[in-house]
Amino acid sequence: MSLIDRVKNIILTPKTEWPVIDREPGDVPYIFINYVAILAAIPAICGFIGMSIVGMSLPGVGTVRIPVASGLVNAIVGYLLAFAVVYVVALIVDALAPTFGGRKNFESALKVTAYSYTPSWLVGVFLLIPGLRFLMILGLYGLYLLWLGLPVLMKSPQDKSLGYTVAVVVCAIVIGIVLGMIQGALLGYPRM
Repeated sequence: MSLIDRVKNIILTPKTEWPVIDREPGDVPYIFINYVAILAAIPAICGFIGMSIVGMSLPGVGTVRIPVASGLVNAIVGYLLAFAVVYVVALIVDALAPTFGGRKNFESALKVTAYSYTPSWLVGVFLLIPGLRFLMILGLYGLYLLWLGLPVLMKSPQDKSLGYTVAVVVCAIVIGIVLGMIQGALLGYPRM
């Protein structure tokens, strides 16, 4: 399936797309190279352009921009961390599966994790214009995708899907905070 078709289907028709995804092999390099690598580049590139080239207008100050070199390093580190987040969250999805009546299967966990992050990466386009950053909230649609995908890919009972989703999301938030702090410490400033 083409990348565009997969993105369109997971966003618009997730209830019918998850069973299709379940039947596909979960080849780790394939998912990382042909899906994560492409979509995770959207927020990295758009964030770099938005903060280093476009800049943010502040009343009384004017336009503020992150230096290009710093913005580029931040974009690269953020891009690489996206791979780490997907991998670690997939490990968590896999580890929690038996707790919620599901089956352990790392390839399925990686698929549900990577495809659930799709909206978060797509809304990265709003980072091009710093004033539109608030629209990043639309990426929360990925929580719904995760909720729909866990029972299909991890074979957990539907009635345990909400608890499973909440547990994964809490872990993902903690991972995001920790990695954001590491990125900020490495680069000497908070992630933009």
